Amino acid sequence: MRFKSAALSGAAALAFVLPFQGVSAQATPARATAIARPAPVSTLVKAVDIPYQTFTLPNGLRVVVHTDRKAPVVAVSVWYDVGSKHEPQGKTGFAHLFEHLMFNGSENAPGDFFAPLKSVGATDYNGTTYFDRTNYFETVPTAALDRALFLESDRMGYLLGAVTQAVLDEQRGVVQNEKRQGDNQPYGLTQYKVLSGLFPAGHPYAHSTIGSMADLDAASLETVKDWFRSHYGPNNAVLVLAGDVDVATARPLVEKYFGAIKPGPKSVLPTVSIPTLPAPVSEEMKDRVAAVMISRNWTVPGLNDRESAPLVVAASVLGGLASSRLDNILVKKEKLAVQVSASDRVFAQVGMFNMMAIVRPGVDPALVNKRMDEILADFLKNGPTADEVNRVVAKSVSGRIQGLESVGGFGGKAVALAEGALYSNDPGFYKKQLQAIAAQTPATVKAAADKWLSRPSYTLTVVPGPRDAYEEAKVPPRADVPAAPDQPAKGTRGAMPEVGQVKPLSFPTVQRSRLSNGIELVYAQRTAVPITQIEASFDAGIAADVAGKLGTQRLTLGMLEEGTTRRNSIAIAEEQERLGAQIGSGASNDRTTVGLTVPSVNLAPALDLYADVLRNPAFPEDELARVKAQTLAGIRQELTNPQGLASRVLPPLVYGPTSPYAKAQGAGDPRAVAAMTRADLIAFQQAWLRPDKAKIFVTSDRPLAEVKAALERALGDWRGTGAGGVKNFTAGRASAPKIVLINRPDSPQSMILAGAPTPLKGIDNMLVQNTANDALGGSFLSRINTDIRETRHWSYGVNGRFQTSEFAAPYIMSAPVQADKTGPSIDALRTDVTEFLTTKPMDQVEFDRAITGAIRSLSGNFETSDAVLSAMEANDLYRRPDDYYATITQRYQAMTLPELNKSIQAALNPKDFVWVVVGDAKTVKPQLDTLGLPVEVVEASAVAGQ
Repeated sequence: MRFKSAALSGAAALAFVLPFQGVSAQATPARATAIARPAPVSTLVKAVDIPYQTFTLPNGLRVVVHTDRKAPVVAVSVWYDVGSKHEPQGKTGFAHLFEHLMFNGSENAPGDFFAPLKSVGATDYNGTTYFDRTNYFETVPTAALDRALFLESDRMGYLLGAVTQAVLDEQRGVVQNEKRQGDNQPYGLTQYKVLSGLFPAGHPYAHSTIGSMADLDAASLETVKDWFRSHYGPNNAVLVLAGDVDVATARPLVEKYFGAIKPGPKSVLPTVSIPTLPAPVSEEMKDRVAAVMISRNWTVPGLNDRESAPLVVAASVLGGLASSRLDNILVKKEKLAVQVSASDRVFAQVGMFNMMAIVRPGVDPALVNKRMDEILADFLKNGPTADEVNRVVAKSVSGRIQGLESVGGFGGKAVALAEGALYSNDPGFYKKQLQAIAAQTPATVKAAADKWLSRPSYTLTVVPGPRDAYEEAKVPPRADVPAAPDQPAKGTRGAMPEVGQVKPLSFPTVQRSRLSNGIELVYAQRTAVPITQIEASFDAGIAADVAGKLGTQRLTLGMLEEGTTRRNSIAIAEEQERLGAQIGSGASNDRTTVGLTVPSVNLAPALDLYADVLRNPAFPEDELARVKAQTLAGIRQELTNPQGLASRVLPPLVYGPTSPYAKAQGAGDPRAVAAMTRADLIAFQQAWLRPDKAKIFVTSDRPLAEVKAALERALGDWRGTGAGGVKNFTAGRASAPKIVLINRPDSPQSMILAGAPTPLKGIDNMLVQNTANDALGGSFLSRINTDIRETRHWSYGVNGRFQTSEFAAPYIMSAPVQADKTGPSIDALRTDVTEFLTTKPMDQVEFDRAITGAIRSLSGNFETSDAVLSAMEANDLYRRPDDYYATITQRYQAMTLPELNKSIQAALNPKDFVWVVVGDAKTVKPQLDTLGLPVEVVEASAVAGQ
């Protein structure tokens, strides 16, 4: 989904509901509630299909090809049969470390792999490592397929000559900061405790993929090279090509680039047991968190076991659906928890089943623990209902349909085919998975759950307090090492292939119409998947939040699905699930959105539900009290999170406290939220969420006439009540340059967020400035990321961008860095920005890379309906023509290097930055005191005035 719930981040907003109370102040005439009549699940299952062909090279490389001609792009995905489960004791983290090393160039393509990928217009390019595999993927223009295959084959067969001690030291530092970044989050250490609690020492799944600091430190160049030789041969990999390609084209290319690579050892499938604890185990740990978390865990069968599917369904019924058992009872009815979940994380050889609850502040955790036991016991005794099982199936299948619109990336067609080939020796296994889930009955789900979840569990309770000492924190950061020097290309395979003529973007034709009540309809037809996406966009946004009552907008959105004049919240949640639909809401600085995504076959009943949520929210008092409590708990959680803290503090500093955009302060003012009434929410809804402030954006496989007729029936007679709200865009005055240090003890990293005002506005059409920023902070290869991550390896990643709103566009930099390098990182960032704007502006290489990459990536960027819908909304917000992206290539081609440098130099002053740092003051403040800026220290608990 492109939108997200406006309720408490991470909190369960839909669950058990009492009958609604009161009526909406702008209710439509009462109508009998329509019974949702979804299409049979079998119809949805049939829509999930990825035809493919396979072949295998003599060296053992398995190749899967899927043809999809909707866009001139090809997803290239290489999956290696090596993950953290293959790592012996003393080499934890090696698979993930090698994921990083394989992006740092190969013998015939030296230097960062991101440069040649960006230059061809690659999108969705990345790599990931987990227990069972390491994968690398990119989506490239069809004309760049040769180059992508050359790069992937070079790092498969010709890597080790490029792996030097300097490269190893550089990427080891990056990986260790990735680990610090994860550990630095609230509850960030729980994964280690759960794994060690579920699995005996030495079990292949007993250690985390990120590994240990000590093992990473101990990795020598030779042991790392031996690791590669043992696992990364062609006979240990699956190559998937999905998109604008066929077998006749693919086979000779794959043979050309991969055929000469010699096979290596085959990864040995570890012997994996599903351990059973002899008795229940309960442990407690302290962390700087806002609320107690209870996590209950079991080991269960893996992907290829017939009991995996019923356990996945069981998890959804218990805590995965919006109407789940845990939600209904613990959050809604008994109000003992503010967030719950249940999931079955299914891996190739084992699964990890989890039930989790965040305890509502003031509630005894022992009571929540007891109720979790009782809810599970009742489920094991009686099983799920047929309706619960059917809702899980409908939701699962519709989500899979939408995900398969993309050919690549993190979850597209290439991923489905590669997972099946690698884990199950069957590229079509995705379909068997869906069929297995669709075949589940209450009896099969009950039987599997009773077998596996009646065994002893491992329970971890995290309580607020100073973080317990842990071994990893004792490992000091490595001494600084110089950046790895560039290596010359060996050239043993000839020059890197040239890129052919890239086909221009074919952006869909945007059509406009109006409903009879005047709401404008902005529509584009997309036929790749039978899905309709609708977004009602209201001219409101964070800028419309109520001064003195920050959080009103967010709380209003959070209550939309908590009951209408026709449905209570349980009915709203269950109807969505039966229809395979999802309603969600969110806000940018300028717009408030309420969206619907649904299989098109279920559009009519889904629109009945969607219109009811939009038009008739009841804001029931009992539900409001609960959602307010969840929101307040969410605010307390924000105050324990580095990003959450920094994001609350920076907006008033960079926009000025009187700017409407300064209201972007998390979930709001806790005192205002606590005092908010039903009347406050009704007033906001009537003023802002009204038809005369709305435009409806749609992408669908169904024609405009059909979609418009359905929308007309649902919304055509909607009228607003009273006067609409008015936003006042008085200019704010940004803070003078300074450093605000938010003290967060025990932080292994510091979160740096910096902002500088600019004279720019989103309506200025900032394409030139954003293109110039590609070299400063807008891409992986940008100056600031290259310096702080790659050269100094003080961070996992740094970025900078113009944070574009309708009437403002400050420049924001984000840099999580290791704690002992906080001051030096700020100093380096100031230098990088100053040089870019003065003595070392964007150069010709950076210019060519930015322009060429931007043009060539257009088709990949707009492959999905989700991306098209976002572009339509942005064009409307920033007053650009509907054919803006159809003509953007010419805009790029007309740009010059002097123009780009002049544009960003005019927009940005390096002396205007204000810096917000979240870190351990005792470690960080002495570093900041040397930077020549005033330093203000604020305690984290004081950020929201609590």
